[in-house]
Amino acid sequence: MDRIHADISRHFQYVTLSHRWGKAEPSLRDIEGHTIYGMSIEGGFGKLQAFCRVALEWNYLWAWSDTCCIDKHSSAEVQETIGSMFAWYRQSALTIAYLSDVADTASLGSNEWFGRGWTLQELLAPRSLLFYTENWSLYKNSPSSNHKTDVTMLAELERETGIDRRFLTSFSPGLNDARLRLQWASLRRTTRPEDIAYSLFGIFNIHLPVMYGESAENALGRLLAEIVSQSGDISVLDW
Repeated sequence: MDRIHADISRHFQYVTLSHRWGKAEPSLRDIEGHTIYGMSIEGGFGKLQAFCRVALEWNYLWAWSDTCCIDKHSSAEVQETIGSMFAWYRQSALTIAYLSDVADTASLGSNEWFGRGWTLQELLAPRSLLFYTENWSLYKNSPSSNHKTDVTMLAELERETGIDRRFLTSFSPGLNDARLRLQWASLRRTTRPEDIAYSLFGIFNIHLPVMYGESAENALGRLLAEIVSQSGDISVLDW
């Protein structure tokens, strides 16, 4: 029975995509009833196809992308997704971080992926993470199957993010080091202002209503109030 369980679990392991959203990203309704490789290669469709190929190259049969694996027309599903996304990245067998503005021979530098709000939890949550460049080549042709175990890569990530490697390799969601976690997010940006708060729910393991249309100040205020309520740490108000 244990072997059957192990075989089934291995079969359903999945890969997640972390990326900077661009133009013409495919939605759930765009891909329903279609074969991925039979669709357009323009914009986000080509990115989705390349991601699926990479997943197959690593011998995984299942792939998840936030562009088309969420029904954004359902407010209930959006709420559930935001509350569950950290866990989904944590439970994935591998996360592919696609750096669309990094050439094959370039360094991480100040590319957009490291400045976005949602990618903070997509950096911290996965246990296994690989970076790919604009042409879908492994960053610096690293032989590693996990950049979180690559000493050279970890040093570069520390420099780029200001996050200590102990958090990069073994991060636990919750209220510990709350002020530090807020500081990590302070220079990041989101397309929708209120997402700067929603993108931190998983990092703090906090579940609050998602209310698109509220101001960023109100969303952050609700988040900070909940952190203080649960932790008693008022230092987070000065981050």
